[in-house]
Amino acid sequence: MNLLSPLEKVKGVGPKTAEQFKAAGLFTVGDLITFLPRTHEDFSEVVPILDIHPGKATIRARCEKISTRPVRRGLRLTTAVLADNTGKLQAIWFNQPYRETQLKGGEEFYFSGEFEFNYNRYQLTNPSAEKVSDMPVQTDRLLPVYRAIKGLKSQLVRKILAELRPLMTMLPETLPAETVRAEKLMPYADAILGMHFPKTTDDIKKARERLAFEELFQLLVASQLNRLANAKLTGWHIPFDQPVVAAFVRKLPFELTRAQRQAAWEIIQDFEKKTPMNRLLQGDVGSGKTVVAGLAARQAAHGGFQTALMAPTEILASQHAETLRQLLEPFGVSVGLLTGGVKGTARKVLYEQIQNGGVNVVVGTHALIQQGVVFHKLGFVVIDEQHRFGVQQRQELLKKSKHMPHLLAMTATPIPRSLALTVYGELDVSILNELPKNRKPIATRIWSPNSRPQLYQAIDEEIAKGRQAYVICSLIDDNPDNEAKSVQAEYKRLKNSVFKHRKIGLLHGRLKSDEKDEVMTRFSEGSLDILVSTTVVEVGVDVPNATVMMIEDADRFGLSQLHQLRGRVGRSSHQSHCYLVMSDSSKPSERLKYIERSNDGFYLAEVDLRLRGPGEIYGRSQHGALNLQIATLSDTKLIARAQKQAKSFARHPENLLQYKQLAAQVEKYQRLTTLN
Repeated sequence: MNLLSPLEKVKGVGPKTAEQFKAAGLFTVGDLITFLPRTHEDFSEVVPILDIHPGKATIRARCEKISTRPVRRGLRLTTAVLADNTGKLQAIWFNQPYRETQLKGGEEFYFSGEFEFNYNRYQLTNPSAEKVSDMPVQTDRLLPVYRAIKGLKSQLVRKILAELRPLMTMLPETLPAETVRAEKLMPYADAILGMHFPKTTDDIKKARERLAFEELFQLLVASQLNRLANAKLTGWHIPFDQPVVAAFVRKLPFELTRAQRQAAWEIIQDFEKKTPMNRLLQGDVGSGKTVVAGLAARQAAHGGFQTALMAPTEILASQHAETLRQLLEPFGVSVGLLTGGVKGTARKVLYEQIQNGGVNVVVGTHALIQQGVVFHKLGFVVIDEQHRFGVQQRQELLKKSKHMPHLLAMTATPIPRSLALTVYGELDVSILNELPKNRKPIATRIWSPNSRPQLYQAIDEEIAKGRQAYVICSLIDDNPDNEAKSVQAEYKRLKNSVFKHRKIGLLHGRLKSDEKDEVMTRFSEGSLDILVSTTVVEVGVDVPNATVMMIEDADRFGLSQLHQLRGRVGRSSHQSHCYLVMSDSSKPSERLKYIERSNDGFYLAEVDLRLRGPGEIYGRSQHGALNLQIATLSDTKLIARAQKQAKSFARHPENLLQYKQLAAQVEKYQRLTTLN
């Protein structure tokens, strides 16, 4: 038996069990051994019902009575009466109707959960339930709980892992011996055993530290190797011409912020180096990233090079093209727009201009990476909202140049320093943390749905002053399984009742491109007072006259998404307002309280990372492949330790040959995190 053996070879795994494991993505012995518990339940302190106190509690009891009923659309409540020899209590589960089947039959279970005041009484909320007869003796009642992928039961995972325990004791070390010694880490075999078969909570703590360190070390070695590989590439030399840049800055209708000047200077310096630039420009919403990119594109055009700017949506690409035209065309720098909407003769002519150098700056969507697009001399590539593109798409654009072009990745989702260090370790980072002058902070308020009439009055008063408003809903159509408001229904309601005296537009992702463009153009030009929309306006839409952002069911949105939506207003000297309307009149979540208190995207990104993990910030498609089971990217101390060791190890990459498992993970992360 070894780590590559199929699970069918393990005692207790028949064809049916093997299918269950395969459905969860577990095929080999190694897959199962490295399928780590998401948490551990402590069943060592079992109390009689008579002695239970508020807080985390574990009881041994039978289920006397159980039933499930719908409470409201999308929510089903399962209630049970649990009893032991000392008394009875009630337990409740939200949206877990399978508990009825599990608990009927009169067997004894260990129930572990929060004993708290809920629905006007004390009860056990969402407790886990483990059959007493299934409790393995060897765990000392510290029980690992595994992710229930495709219905995979923790009990089954524990049973098969017990068969593999002897193999775990013989697992070879996967980190360099000097790293393990220097960081005083638990050996790999002990860490795996400590996760699956812990004797004490200290075992779990040490095992988690060791395995989290290893995950971060793999990721950081990959980014160090990427940085070293990038340093060996030859890029285009774009010389700095001070009068050209000075003339561009003088012509601007506003003064650059200190942060914009700093970022622009860092890019210009990179242009002069032999190696291609690999820089991330991150700025809060409205901080002026496009102007910085425009200044760099002006310098590139003066040096005889073309610039390509790729944006994730047609609306955003169009807005970038318009902004860059205003900034660059007075200097004779031509700007072209290439999206799916450019067809026929217009597309053919643009292709020819790109190939013969007649266009200096090409702004576009994925259309830029199609085979027909051939650049005359591409020296500078800008990728906006870069986490929305896959690695392959970014590479396709970079391949359009004879040399590796200079790369500037831009994002309006501020990335916490810890995440930038880890995921973008091979990148230089420029930060725009100042807003342009004369911008007032957006006044943000959490709003109860019961007070809608007063809110509508406040919005109407803003419109009477000549301003405009957004109303955001999460759904396009009404959904019987989801109580959230839909744009279709809200548009009709507001148009026919509350705001029938106002001009209202509708925007969502299922509209055709030209329909979306028409609605956005009417809103931008001021011929609509209110735009009822889904989150398609989340990034890049710039209407300075809009001063109200009303978000329905705000408690259903993520923190960074709420901050992005709020950033659609506050783009002029007028005072702007953001209203976060709750889906019901319950207590606001921590998330909403944070966004009500702060307009600082970098602070909110740190909070978001702590509350929610790195998924959204890194980008869905790539974060899935990161597969961090244990490490949290908010653990800055552990990241700093892993960073130090990774830098030391990466100086001698040939050492990777000694560690097959480490080499395989590092190679995967190198492909995943590199921008080029």
